[in-house]
Amino acid sequence: MTDTTTPAPAAATAATAHRARRRIPTRTPHQAVRPGARRGGSLAALPWALPASAFVGVLLVYPFFRSVYGSFFEDNGFTSSYTGIDNYARLADDPIFGRSLLNTLMWVAGTLLLPVLLGLLIAVATHRSRFGGVARLVIVLPFAISAAATAVLWNFMLTSDGAVNQFLRGVGLDSWAQTWLLEWPQNTLALIVASTWQATGINVVLFAIGLRAIPRDTVEAAQLDGASGWRMFRYITLPQLRAVTVVVVGMAVVNSLKAFDMIWILTKGGPSRSSETLALTMYREAFRLFHVGYGSAIALVLSVIVVASSWAYLRRQMPDTGWAKA
Repeated sequence: MTDTTTPAPAAATAATAHRARRRIPTRTPHQAVRPGARRGGSLAALPWALPASAFVGVLLVYPFFRSVYGSFFEDNGFTSSYTGIDNYARLADDPIFGRSLLNTLMWVAGTLLLPVLLGLLIAVATHRSRFGGVARLVIVLPFAISAAATAVLWNFMLTSDGAVNQFLRGVGLDSWAQTWLLEWPQNTLALIVASTWQATGINVVLFAIGLRAIPRDTVEAAQLDGASGWRMFRYITLPQLRAVTVVVVGMAVVNSLKAFDMIWILTKGGPSRSSETLALTMYREAFRLFHVGYGSAIALVLSVIVVASSWAYLRRQMPDTGWAKA
């Protein structure tokens, strides 16, 4: 007897295979989820933001308002009494605070004139040059050193019998040898030079990035119009670096206002507190002399100076932004 079984039709086999496949849901354009229809709405991201907000609140917001509150008290860390604005009135009569404010202004001016200007000039001079990469690497290397290590190095150089004075005496320039860290204002100027040696590198990197971002077509068009040298720098390069310059100058101002570690290691604010800045004076008053209320007042003044100077600078540099107009 012959087997007469016939194979299933090809159409039935295809239908079975199609049913066996996992169906993948598709969504037509008119079925796309609207932003307002997301699960949880606008509050969906709240659980993710709460830890970061709590972290910022505990470490930044609360200490700030606690310092504002504490500045109205005479507090030695154990007992406190309300004194109103006496701590702020004391600032006006304190010669140490006046010297600290002057040193802080010197730091701001020195930071703008030296690291920023040198960083810009070095970046422009080494841009597209044959050994520009090597030169920038050498200049950037000090930035990789911590401020504490930089201070130790410059302390070795600037002490009365340090490397600088020994070199000057060795070449017959004995009259040029100075007590670099023991007299004002040369101690503050020496500290600014040490800070410049370290900070110039990062400015070179930022300006070099800005130079690479300048469109080549703009430079070539200016060259066809006869621009070169100073005119090229003044009318093409410098305007194109405006965004980078805003960042570099902003960072320099803020860093100079909060300068602390290098000053503390090199001079500890001395001699006779002559090289202190506002940040160092605040630290000494609050944590070394236990004048917590007075130190809080200095901290608030420093905060106001930082915020006001940053806001004024950014408003001047970016007048078209909405927040600047506000």
